[in-house]
Amino acid sequence: MSNRVRYSLFGLIPLILVLDQWSKYLVLQEPRFNALGCLDGAELCGRIELSPIFDLSMVWNRGVSFGIGQSEGVMRWVLVIMTLAIAIGFAVWLWRAGRLLTGLALSLVVGGAIGNVIDRIRFGAVVDFFDFSGIYFIWVFNVADAAITVGAVLLFIDQFLMSQE
Repeated sequence: MSNRVRYSLFGLIPLILVLDQWSKYLVLQEPRFNALGCLDGAELCGRIELSPIFDLSMVWNRGVSFGIGQSEGVMRWVLVIMTLAIAIGFAVWLWRAGRLLTGLALSLVVGGAIGNVIDRIRFGAVVDFFDFSGIYFIWVFNVADAAITVGAVLLFIDQFLMSQE
């Protein structure tokens, strides 16, 4: 992979970050979500119903993924440090990557990870709002989560299904 392609893939990271933070800004500014009012759990967060399977719902995720491993206090900072360490490791891997698909996958994961770390540092929790809980399970996520998920799937495909080395 050429350095020009590498730089382009590194340029994808701030693009994901901007899209993620902009979408979260819009959610935080929407009064119907009561986002900052419900941060401490004393008030209910808001919801905008759109369809039987998809809504916009304000959810503060203090956990790692899908709300697993809720972390507050010192564990919040442990999670921030771990996530940043993984993002740095993936960025190094991205710089050394030889295949475009590997680089694309890593860019998505790094951009998403940094987006969620910013929330965790600012609020102690991540802003989630795309709500697909009408599909038999609770699934509320954000742009960063989508980037991480797509990146992880692409990385799996690249490393385990397309790798012949």
